[in-house]
Amino acid sequence: MIELTNELIRELPLLQFEGKITVVDDERKIAPAVERLSAETILGFDTEKKPTFKKGEYNYVALLQLSTYEEAFLFQLNKTGLHRSLMLLLEDETILKLGVAIRDDLIDLKKLSSFDPDGFLDLGVMAKELEIPYHGLRKLAAYLLHGRLSKAQQTTNWENHFLTESQQIYAATDAWVSLKIYDEMMKLS
Repeated sequence: MIELTNELIRELPLLQFEGKITVVDDERKIAPAVERLSAETILGFDTEKKPTFKKGEYNYVALLQLSTYEEAFLFQLNKTGLHRSLMLLLEDETILKLGVAIRDDLIDLKKLSSFDPDGFLDLGVMAKELEIPYHGLRKLAAYLLHGRLSKAQQTTNWENHFLTESQQIYAATDAWVSLKIYDEMMKLS
């Protein structure tokens, strides 16, 4: 097996979400978004926080990303809060929600409001069970999808009033790519 070095990954084609992106930046937009997502059986999941640069500093989750194969919803929680209907979606055991290192994401989300998450599957854990040598999102994408994820927007300010197009694509891709990785993993199981 070839080691996936940063140099090798940089040579891979860029993976990027190309579907519809909906930014949910107002409470009135939450119900239609949750209704649309609730019709699905499987979703990609991720969160973003404004980066911290000082020891002891903490920022709350600013963005929750939930994606179908065709449509990504970016919930600006720093504007809307964690609405009850959104918590119900995150508690719904019948909808599989996929991500990597989701434990920390859920801990951070629960600092906004108490809820009981259910229906989550950590692809890093699944990778270990399948004896895949990589467990992070970037390397799983390279290994299973033969593509690279851009990390250019990773340390940008996710609390911005308006998300840039680059931030939107980055955030949507990070949720959507979990669906694609899961599909490849299911072929191996």
